[in-house]
Amino acid sequence: MAVVVPDMPELFEEAFERAGLEMRSGYDLKTARRSLNIMTLEWANRGLNLFTIESGTVPILAGQVTYTLPVDTIDLIEHQLRTGTGVYQVDTALERISVSTYAQQTNKLITGRPTQIFVQRLATSTTVTLWPAPDSGQTYTLFYYRLKGIDGLAGGIGSTLTSIPPRFVPALVSGLAYYIAMKKPAVSDRVPALKQEYEEQFALAASEDRDRSSVMFVPFNTMMLG
Repeated sequence: MAVVVPDMPELFEEAFERAGLEMRSGYDLKTARRSLNIMTLEWANRGLNLFTIESGTVPILAGQVTYTLPVDTIDLIEHQLRTGTGVYQVDTALERISVSTYAQQTNKLITGRPTQIFVQRLATSTTVTLWPAPDSGQTYTLFYYRLKGIDGLAGGIGSTLTSIPPRFVPALVSGLAYYIAMKKPAVSDRVPALKQEYEEQFALAASEDRDRSSVMFVPFNTMMLG
C-alpha cells in the first residue's frame, strides 16, 4: 500500500487552518510558498538530515588544485582520493584542514599525491582545494558525500515538493503554520503553541532520520600501558 501524502494545495490549507486562518486569495498562496522556501533554508542549519546526503565524484586534473562542487552543496561530510578503476580502485581518506592551516603551507603548488583538502563554503558556491597539487603520475578522482540543499517551490501552487520525504511532512506543515502565524497579527496568540508543535514534530522526524549503524565503545585501560 502506497504512502498517501497530500498535495501542496492541501498542505497549504492545513497550515492556514492550524494557524486559525483561511486561505482565500492568490496572495495567501504566494506568502505560503515564500514561507516554505525560507523554512527549507532554515532546515539546512538544523544539522544532518540523512535525506539530503548525496554522493558524487570530481575528476582531478594534474596541476589543478581548486574545484567547484554542485551549486546546491551545503558542505562535505566525507571525502576520499580515489585511484584505480573497477575492482582495483582504492579510496584514501583526505584530511580536512582549516583556512589557517592551508594558508601556512609554504608552497601551495608543490605537486604530489594529494593528502589534504580545504573546503570553502562561499555565498554562491562551495569549492574544494587540494594539497599537494595533483601530480601526473596516476589518475585521481575525488569521491565525496555531500549535504545538498532542500529544493523549494520555484513555481506556483501546482508545483511539487519532491525533495522532502513523507516522514518530514508533519514537520513541514507545523513549521509552515508557525511561519504564517508570525506574519498575521490577528493570530499572534497562537505563535508560541505553533512554535512548540513545530519543534516537537521536527525533533520526531530528525530522530527517525538517523544513522542506525552499530557503534562499539572500547574502554581505555591505562594499566595496559604500565
